[in-house]
Amino acid sequence: MKKFFREIKDYIKEEWLFIIVLLLIYFILQINVNYYIITGGGISNVSSRIKVEEKYKGKGSFNISYVTELQGTVFSYLVSYLIPSWERESADLYKYSTNESIEDIEFRSDLDLKVASNTAIYWAYTLAKKEVEEQSSNLYVITSYENYKNPLQVGDEIISIDGNEYKTVQEYRDYFQTKQKGDTVSINIIRNNKKQTLETSLYEEDDYRILGVGLQKLSKYKTIPEVTIQFKKSESGPSGGLITTLEIYNQLTKKDITKGYKIAGTGTIEEDGTIGQIGGVEHKILGASSAKADYFILPNGENYKDALKYCKEKKLKIKLIAVDSIEDAIEKLEALK
Repeated sequence: MKKFFREIKDYIKEEWLFIIVLLLIYFILQINVNYYIITGGGISNVSSRIKVEEKYKGKGSFNISYVTELQGTVFSYLVSYLIPSWERESADLYKYSTNESIEDIEFRSDLDLKVASNTAIYWAYTLAKKEVEEQSSNLYVITSYENYKNPLQVGDEIISIDGNEYKTVQEYRDYFQTKQKGDTVSINIIRNNKKQTLETSLYEEDDYRILGVGLQKLSKYKTIPEVTIQFKKSESGPSGGLITTLEIYNQLTKKDITKGYKIAGTGTIEEDGTIGQIGGVEHKILGASSAKADYFILPNGENYKDALKYCKEKKLKIKLIAVDSIEDAIEKLEALK
């Protein structure tokens, strides 16, 4: 053993410069770059993430379509030039303002997933005629526009403004219209689990008073029967909203809207029940087709047009279902033979 350590020691003495260079190269390759690396798409059965008490079981399945994105490093960025199927996408495309960090983007994406999941609960229970009631609502800062100076940061939770507590973004906007440009407002927030009070001035655009930040509401619901949703830490974003809603609805109702098919899909679920556009639809369709899905359900409009074109180019046999709203989605699935 002593001989072994002596040999290592002698090697280090002789090759210390080479070792330092290797370590430097290693650490340089781990440095983050302002890119996400897209490595492909796939699908995942969403039933493993959603549990409704006394649920009905479907013969088929609803599957979330996803795109695998890696936080870009020097290493993954260079490797993406060697693997044809990998794509580079600038993180700037995800930014609402140029001064945002990767952490700001990740917070917003995580919040989008939570909002989508809770909106899915509301619409699934409402359409299944089950009990659902808003239990709480929280407002978060999701961007701070660079043209306006104020102390708010992405991730701040708004508790009250001038002592007024409101449940919706619109209620705060209405309150701002009772003030004048340049008026100071006092904002109670929670930042990093600590309460703070900040002061900032109101701005004006087109005779409309604004705070200069973007806000997003997160509602939580009490339901009968109870439902739990548990996504993986690596999952984020709003694009699973449509499939999540359909899976909850299917577990709540006796009529199986999968009709025994393997159904993949993508699309946001908006507050009014409409299905919103998403990115990376080509990757998602290819992943669904490779996984032998029977149908791919997606937003009508640009997403559907791009998907139709892509399926023709790649000669994919997967059937597309374009929908405008969650009611539209359920009706079209119920009509499947």
